[in-house]
Amino acid sequence: MRNDLLINTESPCFVPDETAIKTANYTQRHRSSSAKGSDRSVSNISDAERIAQTQKLLDRAIAYAWHTVKSDRKPPKLTRIRWVWQLAALYHLTHSTVPLMEEAAQRFSTAGHRCLAQWAAQKAREERGHDQLALLDIQAMGYEAEAVVEALVPPVAKTLLDYFTRSVQTSYPISCVGYSYTMERLAMGIDENYIQAVEALLPSNIQATRCLRVHSSVGSDVEHVDKTIEMLAGLTEERACVAIACYDTALLYFRSPNEGYMSEEELQNVLKPLKSHTHACG
Repeated sequence: MRNDLLINTESPCFVPDETAIKTANYTQRHRSSSAKGSDRSVSNISDAERIAQTQKLLDRAIAYAWHTVKSDRKPPKLTRIRWVWQLAALYHLTHSTVPLMEEAAQRFSTAGHRCLAQWAAQKAREERGHDQLALLDIQAMGYEAEAVVEALVPPVAKTLLDYFTRSVQTSYPISCVGYSYTMERLAMGIDENYIQAVEALLPSNIQATRCLRVHSSVGSDVEHVDKTIEMLAGLTEERACVAIACYDTALLYFRSPNEGYMSEEELQNVLKPLKSHTHACG
């Protein structure tokens, strides 16, 4: 059902098909069509076709964002200490998901959208505790976890979280569906090989990829993506709005592969006083 998607936290790379590359003026076209509520051609097709069409629409939005921003810039090489930076980003991206999705569920319910309210409530349940996994990983790296996430707020994580928050805090938070789909769809590009490459950087007695594994192709995001697609396939007008949010979210993600990165020395200076007395990474 899914096209190939290659992405990881070190070197973002969405690999779309040729059709996606040729989708010119994506947002302009879909913004106007969504405003008119024109997505009504799905009523006479099978469920399988509707699901396939829905996924193609959303994945092309993400792919077009990748094509729009495509750059030769690469983030700094992943090291042990830079993995702590990545874990801080994972913490901030997961920490607010539960309360924001609970708020989205309430807003969808108030607006009379029962299906979307149930979807958001389920998202809140699925994501509960994932921020604690990131904290455990940081602790395993030998640092005071709470102090680290207070000191380190990677700019890309903050930008995405700000977008997520704005998407939820409206009377009809449909854009949060696109945000959620995009982040989970991109996470599916993190495979076992990448996870093992991260683990190879760490001492053999250190387990610090709990959060990454959950948000990867070997974790729960695969099932979550399928559920979101199935839910959206049963809707009509909302799908174009969600595709726009997928594009906007992916654009924020892809635009800054190295924005706001601290140097190795700067990270060392921030993290050195945050070393734990009971754990050591070596």
